[in-house]
Parts: sequence; structure tokens; C-alpha cells
Amino acid sequence: MDEAISLALREWSGKISHEFIFGIVLMETQPTHTLDASGLLCPEPVMMLHNKIREMGKGDVLEVIATDPSTTRDIPRFCSFLDHELLGQEEHGQKYYYYIRKG
Repeated sequence: MDEAISLALREWSGKISHEFIFGIVLMETQPTHTLDASGLLCPEPVMMLHNKIREMGKGDVLEVIATDPSTTRDIPRFCSFLDHELLGQEEHGQKYYYYIRKG
């Protein structure tokens, strides 16, 4: 992310909504891959994520769509453990969205 944008986000983080900040981050990092794990239950979403990440190049961004609430715990841990950057996560209705940059 551009240094000026990053600085502005930190300065304004208490004054603007999370959704606005998240939208700016996504504009700067459009996903290059998508993984739809809707309808799958633990451990399948993380297993599919692991396989998909292997196919990607370093720095590529993956959008993961899931319906299993356990992904809110499992996907951030996966990213942390394997040194991938979790750019953001959000929930809309019964779906969870994750944006991951391959490390």
C-alpha cells in the first residue's frame, strides 16, 4: 500500500468507519484468485485454502468465501502460522470473506 495512504488511514482510523478503511485496502489490493468454500465445514475450507495458496505466486491476493463460522478462527491462524498476510476479513449475512496475500 502506498505510504501516504497508509499514513492517512492511521491518522483517520478513529474518525472513519472500518468499512471505509477496508474498502480502501481492497481497492489497493484487488484479488487475483478466488476460493469459494461455501457449504463446506471444518477442516475442508482450510484444506482447500492450503492447496489454493500452493498454486499462487508470492504477493498474489486471494479472496476466500466461506459459510463455516469456524473459519473466523482457523483462517487467521493459518495465515499467521504460514506467514501469509490477512489483509482483511468481513461478514455479510451468512458468508465470511477473507483477503489473503501470499507470503
